[in-house]
Amino acid sequence: MTQPNDSTPYVLLGGDAGLRQLVDRFYDLMDSAPEAENIRALHPHSLRTSREKLYLFLTGWTGGPPLYVERFGHPRLRMRHLPFSIGGRERDQWLWCMDHALDEHEIPDALREYLRTRFHALADHLRNRIEEPPDSA
Repeated sequence: MTQPNDSTPYVLLGGDAGLRQLVDRFYDLMDSAPEAENIRALHPHSLRTSREKLYLFLTGWTGGPPLYVERFGHPRLRMRHLPFSIGGRERDQWLWCMDHALDEHEIPDALREYLRTRFHALADHLRNRIEEPPDSA
């Protein structure tokens, strides 16, 4: 297992403990905020497995040990999310939870904005439902 260097987002987030805190806050918001109602409905009643998988994935994604890959293989995020109907509303609700979790996490502003940009691109990539644009008439 490789050791993360001290300037990775993983380390700057607080390593294992900091990343678990971010993931826990994200799912606490998803589980309780009316703003996340639709995205919460796509998850099982218990969020325990979802929390663990996001933690494992984000550990490697932020430059820490590749825990998700070691356990499950390549993330194949788009493929793994295809069974769920994900449109703009679901993306936005997921991002609402993550943005708020990031805002509450004590990290440098530059890191927060870097992660926010990456999360927004990633969430947009996972959309798999074609949506009609609103009528402009």
